[in-house]
Amino acid sequence: MKRFLDYIKKNYKYIFRAVLFILTVALIVYVYPREGKFRYEFQKGRPWLHEDLFAPVDFPIYKSDKQLSEERDSTLNYFNPYFKFDSTVLIAQKEKFIKYYDGKQEEFIKKQEQSNNGYSNYRKQTFLNGSGKFKENAITIIEEIYKNGITEINEVTETLNEVDEIILLKGNIAEDYIYGKTYTQKKAYEYITNSVNDYLESKKLSNSSEEFYRNINLYEFIVPNVFYDQNTSEKVRNELIGNISLTKGMVQAGEKIISQGEIIDTRLYRILESLKHETETRIGEGYYSEIILLGQVIFVFACILMLFLFLLNFRIEIIKHSLKTAFILMLVLIMVIISRFTIKFLYIIPFALVPIIIKTFYDSRLALFIHFITLLLVGFIAPNPFEFVFLNFVAGIVAIFSLTNLYRRSKLFLSSGLVIVTYSFAYFGLAITQEGSFSGIEYRNFLYFAFNGSLVLLAYPLIYIFEKIFGFLSDLTLMELSDTNQKLLRLLAEKAPGTFQHSMQVANLAEEGIYKIGGNPLLVRTGALYHDIGKMINPIYFIENQTTQVNPHDELSHDESAEIIIDHVIKGVELAKKHRLPEIIIDFIRTHHGDRKVEYFYRMALKDEGEDEVDARQYTYPGPIPFSKETAVL
Repeated sequence: MKRFLDYIKKNYKYIFRAVLFILTVALIVYVYPREGKFRYEFQKGRPWLHEDLFAPVDFPIYKSDKQLSEERDSTLNYFNPYFKFDSTVLIAQKEKFIKYYDGKQEEFIKKQEQSNNGYSNYRKQTFLNGSGKFKENAITIIEEIYKNGITEINEVTETLNEVDEIILLKGNIAEDYIYGKTYTQKKAYEYITNSVNDYLESKKLSNSSEEFYRNINLYEFIVPNVFYDQNTSEKVRNELIGNISLTKGMVQAGEKIISQGEIIDTRLYRILESLKHETETRIGEGYYSEIILLGQVIFVFACILMLFLFLLNFRIEIIKHSLKTAFILMLVLIMVIISRFTIKFLYIIPFALVPIIIKTFYDSRLALFIHFITLLLVGFIAPNPFEFVFLNFVAGIVAIFSLTNLYRRSKLFLSSGLVIVTYSFAYFGLAITQEGSFSGIEYRNFLYFAFNGSLVLLAYPLIYIFEKIFGFLSDLTLMELSDTNQKLLRLLAEKAPGTFQHSMQVANLAEEGIYKIGGNPLLVRTGALYHDIGKMINPIYFIENQTTQVNPHDELSHDESAEIIIDHVIKGVELAKKHRLPEIIIDFIRTHHGDRKVEYFYRMALKDEGEDEVDARQYTYPGPIPFSKETAVL
């Protein structure tokens, strides 16, 4: 047991990285759907490239989405919306009107009696007779309107025409009804106005009586009594759609479906699609699901193993760093998980972000390989694997090679536009090749591609987030750090102006050198600007900062002078950490003298004291030696 624990302690880093890869395999397999995959690839309008195919089982021929959509539209053309007729509204409004009218009539009589110093019984009786007839006529108008129905205005009624039919529910009785027979409140008001005018014009009335009748407001008692019945309408609508058959015909077991080399026309394509659907459904059930799980484990393990071997052989520095390994596996895992739960909208997912982000922190070669592995893992569950992998692979390549400098914002916008164009042209070419016509193109995919390309612009915020989480360094951050207005560089210019000028010159030379041999010019320039920041602690002890003939080293022993000179590396590292400079920039400070000696003071010590009296370690920089092109050039 002790030996086992010692082994774990000794190799825990390697074990942890192995666990990361195994955990990635497990999580990807876990989110994969437990469905089988049809073993044959085929395209409409192309020859059948496999052996003769016979039906393994009885299966129905499923209708295409287009056929189902057409049948659904045709069926719904005969669908009439349902409305409820509420008979209680008329009773309530009629009672309100009678009460209202009687009150108005009583007010009018009182007013007439007061204004005419005695309203004669004859005139009063004449008015009451006429008023009674007007009241009966008004009630008849109200009843006529409510009999036909007053519809409530909503989204459904706004789409109906006068001649459209509806189903009117009166209690338990449903009757076909022309929508134009019903009134809207506006139509009812017009009908009331015309009816009242016609009635009054047919009578000879006094001015006061006519004014009274015209002031009777019938409009108050016109409210909807026909309401859209959403529940019944949707229920009937769904029943109509549900009655549409999803299949059209059957294929018997053993029946020949297609011969090798035969062109896949529309009919054969539907049969093959139906067989594919039936096969994948059956395989995903019962005992077969365990076999599928085993196959998925093998497939995912093979993909992740390829990634591991690539890193092991070509990017060993990533394998040696747990955080870098976790970052790459996390990116792959996130894209697979997002794809699994948006499987119907795969073309919206910006897969080009993966190579852009990887290239920002590493290089194009690694970005392309990881992009390819990601597409393989997602393509395994994609509805059209070849189309999916092809479109996203070419879009990823364009994104990688079009985005040369991420710190130039215009480049990212250019890359976004090129991704959209690449998707669109590649899809257009593939679609007309497969279909042999323009009719098979799904034009909504172009909207998906536009949205997809726009999401590439998320690279900026995502890169910033990953930098902070994983401690990476992008060109964007290097641009910020190389700005001479940065606090630390301003301090250097203020306290050690000679060193600052020296650093600027070194930065220019190093940048030019790295251009010649290949490397990251921005990284070496930024590292050069900060490499001597430790000199600001004791600037006068460095010759570039001495403005007089007085040299303070004349007052010190050789080993003391060497200690101050060497100390600028140690103090520089401390200053860099205090100001939270990235570790990769601190490496330039550590390595810019390597493990060489402070030659001048070392030779002077040898000359004055002799080799036996001089400890060479006191005159040696702590190192380490440069370990990259950039640090070596500096």
